Amino acid sequence: MHSPMDSREAFVALNLIEHVGPVRVRQLLEHFGEAPAILQASRSRLLQVRGIGAETAEAIANWEKGIDLAGELKRIAEFGCHVLIQSDPDYPPALRQIYDPPVVLYVKGNLLPADKNAVALVGSRLTTHYGQETARKLAYQLAYLGVTVVSGGARGIDTAAHQGALSAKGRTIAVLGTGINLVFPPENAELFARITASGALMTQFPFNRKADKQSFPIRNRIVAGMSLGTVVVEANLTSGALITANMAVEYGRQVFAVPGRIDSPRSKGCHDLIKKGAKLCEGVEDILSEFEYLFPPSNRPPAGGETGELPALTLSENEQKTYYALTREESSIDEVIQRSGLPSSVVSVALLGLEMKRLVRQLPGKLFVKNT
Repeated sequence: MHSPMDSREAFVALNLIEHVGPVRVRQLLEHFGEAPAILQASRSRLLQVRGIGAETAEAIANWEKGIDLAGELKRIAEFGCHVLIQSDPDYPPALRQIYDPPVVLYVKGNLLPADKNAVALVGSRLTTHYGQETARKLAYQLAYLGVTVVSGGARGIDTAAHQGALSAKGRTIAVLGTGINLVFPPENAELFARITASGALMTQFPFNRKADKQSFPIRNRIVAGMSLGTVVVEANLTSGALITANMAVEYGRQVFAVPGRIDSPRSKGCHDLIKKGAKLCEGVEDILSEFEYLFPPSNRPPAGGETGELPALTLSENEQKTYYALTREESSIDEVIQRSGLPSSVVSVALLGLEMKRLVRQLPGKLFVKNT
């Protein structure tokens, strides 16, 4: 006999068994009352539960032969992540409301109560410069205003969204389509480390689970399910981002789509969403206006025309240097880099910050001017 098992360990075990998804776990819980009792049940008792066939009953009854729970618990402890179950207070409340919430969530980093104000930014892996810039900017603006930016940690739009939120020193969460210990794509190792430090990496998959065709739609429902709304920044007609948008609709959440050029195949999916009734998103105001209750007017930056004087804004040192490198004439980003003496990546972030604070305006062709 092994020592009595707690609920959390039992849920980790159930999550490791093939053929046992969230819906079946719910049916089993209704029958047995608690997770450890499911694992102690005999094959014949398991077969009495509606929706449980021979294969699933077999897998659960013989779970100790089929899975290595002790090994998984050890990996969790050594990797420094923790596991949330639905009864935990920091399990995302919006995710609990969907039809098939994950049985467990592996989390590296921390989820906070403020993360209930989350907006998902998603899009294709193959992007245009426009798509990436837009994702970065929207994520920066949302994170700057205290909204948690959720995305999928993938190449392209997802990566740009996480980067934008981090630049604003805001919160961002990456929901992975793999086990939490796998870095996919591999070039995002450093990004994932930064996300963990000021947000969280999250997945429902056990350790070492590789990505496959199934895992991404499963991941996408978490992205949509834990967010108040989903913004599709750039997506062609076959993009997985459209799956996320459809799930958001199913969960009764708001869907936004950023328009692109009419001749760009990379925006066809967004235009299709707009035709079907998604809200057209040209900027952060379009998103915020749907969630007015989150942002009382007091903590919204005044729009350009609202006040004559400059708001008493605090500028970072890099923002100050960049601001002084600008004039009322148009300057290219290269000129600003040269005059400020700062590296180009620092200048890009500073210009974005100044734009958010409405001190600087970007003109077509990546030209910048002072607003005042």
